[in-house]
Amino acid sequence: MFDEWRRRRAIQRIKPGDGRALKRFRWWQPLSRSLFYLPADAGAGRPVEYAVDVHHLRSDDNGDTEAHLYRDGLRYARTRLPAVFPIEGGAIEVMASAFGIRRCHFVADDGTEQQLVPDPRSAEGRRARLDRERPALSRWIGVVSLVLIVVPLILGLPQTVESISRFPPLAERFGVFDSPVDAPAWLNVVFVISATVGSTERALRLRYNRWLDQVAG
Repeated sequence: MFDEWRRRRAIQRIKPGDGRALKRFRWWQPLSRSLFYLPADAGAGRPVEYAVDVHHLRSDDNGDTEAHLYRDGLRYARTRLPAVFPIEGGAIEVMASAFGIRRCHFVADDGTEQQLVPDPRSAEGRRARLDRERPALSRWIGVVSLVLIVVPLILGLPQTVESISRFPPLAERFGVFDSPVDAPAWLNVVFVISATVGSTERALRLRYNRWLDQVAG
């Protein structure tokens, strides 16, 4: 997911942590905080547990959202997103979208990947439990979330193209595109809400597609 240049830049941004203890996930934080764990694995040369903590509504002095890396429960490092944290045997990669976390994986030195485990009290953790305990319902929810994104994109794209085509230089050169869809304002608001809900649900499963979720955002 990271090319070599972006990886080096991300590593250079890392700042040391202050040793502060990791705070317990609270019941009111599901939509404002993401917390993932990478369990210790002595066989892989990783004797300690790591945790990645992201507060979506907090930012640093530059207005950027940060990821905080905890080592055995103590804050070990922090950096703005997207983040790459080198650890024993590989690196933890963290990326976010407008709707939540899109990637939180341990990438081993041999290229194999392992998604970190979400805290069971987090929104991602509750969604993962639903997937384990009721897989059929989980699949249907996934289908519905995709529909909530695709339908607004299909119906809203012609209107967007028409609006862009009305820009004077484009209109003079190419003419104005006449959209076959002319939805009222209230329906366009519904489209936006629909796409937001669908993309948020996908983010809880760390699903991301640049053609769907990026456009929806």
